[in-house]
Amino acid sequence: MDPIIQKLAEELGQKTEYVANVVALIDEGNTIPFIARYRKEMHGAMDDTTLRNLETRLQYLRNLEERKAEVIKSIAGQEKLTEELEKAILAAVTLAEVEDLYRPYKQKRRTRATVAKEKGLEPLALAIFQQDGSDPSTLAGDYIDPEKGVETVEDALQGASDIIAEMLSDDADIRKALREKMERSAVVTVVADDLEKESVYTMYYDFKTPVSRLQNHQILAINRGEKEGFLKVTAALPGLEGQALVCRMALKPGLHISQFVRAAAEDAFNRLIAPSIERELRSTLTDRAAESAIGNFALNLKPLLMQRPVKGFVTMGLDPGYKNGCKVAVVDPTGKVLDTAVVYPTFSQIKRAEAIRVLTAMAKKHGVRHIAIGNGTASRETESMTVDMLKGLPGVSYMIVNEAGASVYSASKLAAEEFPDYDVNLRSAVSIARRLQDPLAELVKIDPKAIGVGQYQHDMPAKRLDEALGAVVEDCVNAVGVDLNTASASLLQKVSGLNGTIAKNVVNYREENGPFTARSQLKKVPKLGPKAYEQCAGFLRVPESKEILDNTGVHPESYKAAETLLLLCGYDKKDVKSGDIAALSDRYEALGKEEAAVRCGVGVPTLDDVVKELQKPGRDPRDELPPPVLRTDVLEMKDLKPGMVLTGTVRNVIDFGVFVDIGVHQDGLVHISQVAKHKVTHPSQVVQVGDVVKVAVLDVDEKRKRISLTMKNIPNE
Repeated sequence: MDPIIQKLAEELGQKTEYVANVVALIDEGNTIPFIARYRKEMHGAMDDTTLRNLETRLQYLRNLEERKAEVIKSIAGQEKLTEELEKAILAAVTLAEVEDLYRPYKQKRRTRATVAKEKGLEPLALAIFQQDGSDPSTLAGDYIDPEKGVETVEDALQGASDIIAEMLSDDADIRKALREKMERSAVVTVVADDLEKESVYTMYYDFKTPVSRLQNHQILAINRGEKEGFLKVTAALPGLEGQALVCRMALKPGLHISQFVRAAAEDAFNRLIAPSIERELRSTLTDRAAESAIGNFALNLKPLLMQRPVKGFVTMGLDPGYKNGCKVAVVDPTGKVLDTAVVYPTFSQIKRAEAIRVLTAMAKKHGVRHIAIGNGTASRETESMTVDMLKGLPGVSYMIVNEAGASVYSASKLAAEEFPDYDVNLRSAVSIARRLQDPLAELVKIDPKAIGVGQYQHDMPAKRLDEALGAVVEDCVNAVGVDLNTASASLLQKVSGLNGTIAKNVVNYREENGPFTARSQLKKVPKLGPKAYEQCAGFLRVPESKEILDNTGVHPESYKAAETLLLLCGYDKKDVKSGDIAALSDRYEALGKEEAAVRCGVGVPTLDDVVKELQKPGRDPRDELPPPVLRTDVLEMKDLKPGMVLTGTVRNVIDFGVFVDIGVHQDGLVHISQVAKHKVTHPSQVVQVGDVVKVAVLDVDEKRKRISLTMKNIPNE
């Protein structure tokens, strides 16, 4: 058995055969969404998160094995590889351990130790390091050589000390022990670069805490403050603990401790090891905080993308603004633009009244049912105007929509291709309207980093962040499924097995040949080969198809199984189309799942999924989520009083709390201590982005525009 597969199985708590199957499927070019949905029998129904963790860890372990082989080859090429060293390298479990072992054999830049070695002083250093009681000065006398630049005994001893210091600095055991001690006991000290400078980092101007208690959001804030020149940061062990550790490991126990070696060990720690280990520790802390932030971002992004859509209504999008006015777009239930305008409600009362007249006329003309208002500049004034306007539009409601990334999208090449005849600002209004209608379909057009549901996203390793967020988008799109005849190329390229080129080819084929009438037509799309078809077909819906299964999540490879099951249960495809198969689950259970699976030629997990799909063809899993909060009135900050109970929508979940939109233009903060009656380690244990929650006002600071909320002890209505 492959040791990597065994290790993955142990770490993930999965059966080795399941892990081996997943690894084989990944190596064959199958996507995670496809494996998760259509190969459940092969992996024991692992979810997409577990599968992605497996994929990430698989890559790390394979990289580790490759690096071990490179290091062994390099050391062997220097003819310095011993059996003991090779065993140690092969036994290393992290890349850091491998690099520690390789450190003495790496080609170094010119150092004090290399200069001393060039002078022939390495034998002296090794002799002194034996610590057998010999006098270092006596030993050094044999190495005086003016031609090599060793004029005196002191010169020889200094060179020997430099060599010993570097030997200790390169010692893998010392570095490992010191690294572990730093991670346990080091203290981070932060001071202001200039106490007179005002900044958002004032809370860190005199900050000191053990590494073990340092929070991830504090690490990221300190790093940014240091980068911007406001803070100075150090991480060190208390007192002389680090120096003492190196001395203990360098000195041989005995009656006559070598003071020379002690001095060299202290020099090794102070000059070489401490700065290096501090950099490593800071880097490790940053990596940890970044992974946590990326994980938190991904955690927030998923429910944001999976928000329940407000389908089937004509929607008006308002992109507020001062100087350039409020941009307006009306879109039909499919997102097609019906009308646009620009109004100026913030210029004067006359202009405000005119804006209400224009927007009211547009709303009545097109039958607008919902209004989406961007939450950016001038949002407050625009909302106030909208509330007044709604007095003359009974049955119409509005919602504040997070417009993060809308301006990025509207100025993009993609938006220009989609709306070549519209001004950049009007494109934003269209995007805002569509975000209410179908958040997922619209948000996939925007770089996830611009959506704004995380912390310090611009400080994250770009590649890692893109990979993590891209995986979330991919999982969400494939979980929902995509209408093959209405989806944009942006949405299609997130479908399993498709890329940007193939997605454009699908759209072009649709435009040239008319709507798809069957999934099988996909095989005619240029560059969409058998493998791509296998990966994507189950996630694409064709409502117009005569084959009802084309509008379900049943994969074409399981059509025969679905038809067999229907016959066994006394149904027909016509019953599926009419929705008259309410008793399918009961009849399936009565047959016996195992028996039914054998007769249908598939596994039980696949057949379970087939049953769910047959009962709700074309279903959207988002429809089962709570609807978004649509409003008809508006609150202002001055209206808020402590104790007031409100309904709000969770906008962001971060390490220290939850930001909730309660309809006053300023999100309130529920501190982590106020999220639940019981202690939680992270707010995501209780809520997620998009949740509709009850909150009570604790405190309002109008001057600093801060609202403190609680989710504890909310009275029942």
